Amino acid sequence: MKKQYLLHAAVAALAVALCAGGYGLYRLGMHQASRAGTAAAPAMPGAAAQAMAVPQGIPEGEDATRRHIAARLKAGDTDPATGRRILYYHDPMVPGKKFDAPGKSPFMNMMLVPAYADADADQGRVSVSPRMQQNLGIRTAPVAEGALAAELTATGSIAFNEREQAVIQARASGYVERLHVKATLDRVARGQVLAELYVPDWVAVQEEFLAVRRMQGAGLAALLDGARARMRQAGMSDAQIQRVERSGRPDPRIAVTAPIAGLVTEIGARDGMAVMPGATLFRINGFGLVWANADVPESQAALLRPGTRVVAQTPSIPGETFNGTVQAIVPDVSAATRTIKARVELGNPRGRLVPGMFVSMRFTDMHQDKSILVPTEAVIQTGRRTLVMLAEDNGRFRPVEVQAGAESGGQTAITRGLQPGQRVVVSSQFLIDSEASLRGLEARLNSEAPKAPTAAAAPRHQGEARIEAIGKDALTLSHGPIPSIRWGPMTMDFKLPAAGPLPRNLRQGDRVGFEFYMDTDGLPQLTRVSPLPAQAQGAGK
Repeated sequence: MKKQYLLHAAVAALAVALCAGGYGLYRLGMHQASRAGTAAAPAMPGAAAQAMAVPQGIPEGEDATRRHIAARLKAGDTDPATGRRILYYHDPMVPGKKFDAPGKSPFMNMMLVPAYADADADQGRVSVSPRMQQNLGIRTAPVAEGALAAELTATGSIAFNEREQAVIQARASGYVERLHVKATLDRVARGQVLAELYVPDWVAVQEEFLAVRRMQGAGLAALLDGARARMRQAGMSDAQIQRVERSGRPDPRIAVTAPIAGLVTEIGARDGMAVMPGATLFRINGFGLVWANADVPESQAALLRPGTRVVAQTPSIPGETFNGTVQAIVPDVSAATRTIKARVELGNPRGRLVPGMFVSMRFTDMHQDKSILVPTEAVIQTGRRTLVMLAEDNGRFRPVEVQAGAESGGQTAITRGLQPGQRVVVSSQFLIDSEASLRGLEARLNSEAPKAPTAAAAPRHQGEARIEAIGKDALTLSHGPIPSIRWGPMTMDFKLPAAGPLPRNLRQGDRVGFEFYMDTDGLPQLTRVSPLPAQAQGAGK
């Protein structure tokens, strides 16, 4: 029995010795690892080292430690995770507002992010790694100096040349004895008889003139001149007066002839019809020269000028070309197609071009001055400004506001904003522009930020909410959507009304209606808080 007891005691002592040895080895290993980690770790500034000290109660784990470090940093500290000095904190969706300490954004349901000191050098720039550039298919092109392509094409339709138009009117009261041209759009030659009129009033003045001629004696020249003047006053032309003088007989009939060759576009007389002085008998449009109204894109109108040579073709007359020149740039822009009309004067020697005919035109001999040129696909039209994405060294991209000029042949002239030798992005620039906008870079393109409206002029917004907390300077509300400012449901702080205290008996959990505006600091300022009707009745009971 005694031997068995001694055996058990020896086994127990051996177990204790083994445990003690294992613990000693464990402590030695931990000590060596701690010394190695200390030697390998870089020296930290005092503020960063203090921030790295995780106090009691912080859950173990890398994410929890980082959250604790970020919560203790403030503007001016060095972020131990990046080694960069923090300038301020901001909400990426409201880049103009700065905060000294981290926390939740007063504008959106998100945490503030830090802005670093060395980011000043990259202000207005977006960095894209070479691998990401390859994945996105980013291509660039050089900014060159040159002249736009000296050729432009456009389509249009044929119209009458309004400068080759003749209007024939009755010069005296009479009757249409015979009408020779009875249908519109008939072709007539110059001098062709159109109608014959009988004018009774001419008989008396012609008989008077012939009677004076038959008289004998001196001093009759003045009487003859007076008789001729009365015939002119009755509407007779000099040729008709001479014909009466040669024949010696009255001629009350007149043949109305075409003064030009062309198409009859209007007939105002019929057989047997009575006409009055000034009545329009015929309207004739010449077609030796016709107009072609070309629809030119508004962005290319600057390439044209009066006198520019034009070559036109029409599918109605295949294989034949018509030459002409730009007669005028009509000051009339189509709001639907954003095109401007160029009035082209085309030769029509055989009269084959008729109004309404479709033609395609090629403008040549457009001498353009040299300008800065970029591919048209590099230009971004935002609606408020025109931008290009400028490619810089080390994978950096920067949006630049430019002033675009004429466009032709896939090239756009830039009159302001770029220099020869720079490079612009011609593909995937919208992805880079979106990234720039998210970082608030677009706001920095404005040379002068718009001034915030005064409290009296600021628009008011209304909503309904639940009171979450009542503070000394702010009221925490969980509100629903506010369409007037495009806010969704969220919980946020509102500055208390400056005009007076809150209504009495307001408590946490009450439903209220409220009105506010955005002050000069971009923070919501309450102007009115009132219990909803159900809450007001509950408070009064």
